[in-house]
Amino acid sequence: MSSTSFTPARLLIFGATGAIGKFITEEILAARPAFRHVTIFTSANTATSKKELLARWKAVGMPVSVFVGDVNSEEDVKRAYQTEAPDTVISALGRGALTIQTKLVELAAQAESVKWLFPSEYGTDIEHNAKSPNEKPHQHKLALRKYIRENIHPEQLHITYLVTGPYFDMWVHAASPLLGGFDPSTKTASLIGDGNGKVGFCTMPDVGKFLVAALRHPAESFDKALKVQSFVVTPNQVLDEYEKQTGGDKWSITYVPLADLKAAEAKAWQETPGSATGFTLRRIWAEGGTLYDKNDNELIGVGPGETEDLSYAVAKALKQH
Repeated sequence: MSSTSFTPARLLIFGATGAIGKFITEEILAARPAFRHVTIFTSANTATSKKELLARWKAVGMPVSVFVGDVNSEEDVKRAYQTEAPDTVISALGRGALTIQTKLVELAAQAESVKWLFPSEYGTDIEHNAKSPNEKPHQHKLALRKYIRENIHPEQLHITYLVTGPYFDMWVHAASPLLGGFDPSTKTASLIGDGNGKVGFCTMPDVGKFLVAALRHPAESFDKALKVQSFVVTPNQVLDEYEKQTGGDKWSITYVPLADLKAAEAKAWQETPGSATGFTLRRIWAEGGTLYDKNDNELIGVGPGETEDLSYAVAKALKQH
């Protein structure tokens, strides 16, 4: 299938109501020109617990249907691929469900209508450097890429990975001082290292914006890992913006040596592996794991000034605090 002859029209979304899925779905439903049809795959529990959200989405004006099923059921996924004949599948499944994606890809490649699939990749670049294959949080995503390389040909199914870096909206609210973070209520900040290491961020609404932009540019997006970013700043620049927007007073700062973060990371993987991923990702970001020679924003038509900037992102974080 030629990328120049393909225009995505009928979308199927997995994980649409999840943490990042909500932002992706909102941008898809707000897109103009509208897509011909959007199907939201959801569990019976979510269909009940989030019925108001689903009802609002169904009322946006774009044709939207809700498919209730179990993402772990091969038969339910097959039926979802047959219902409404989607040509593009978007996965926004959370980290705990990433192992399911291999089956989603396998079945998508077999489905007659499906031509394009976006795995749930949003976040850190899992093939950034020689250390990446050894990072524990990357293993499920790396296994999926390996499966795709060995089993899926572009003539069967095109794959696009949308790599966004950390979500700024979450990064500023760390669960532990060892992870860094900002607390406007006490005007305190915890910064990794000396606070001068650059980090490439994407705000959560911008993840959805970039996803829609990729959909609008199949020729530039097919079979690629797109690296997109809202802005690249240092933690000290983030702190300066917080101080500026909270009256200009200097905040109290704690600097966390990278060695301390690494020690906490090792301890977490040994004692509480369920909470260890956050330590590893923070260390990767502090080590420059989101820095590239260039990003792919403009490749998919997102130019300077079209993403949220640091000032807006901090203002939003303060409002939501």
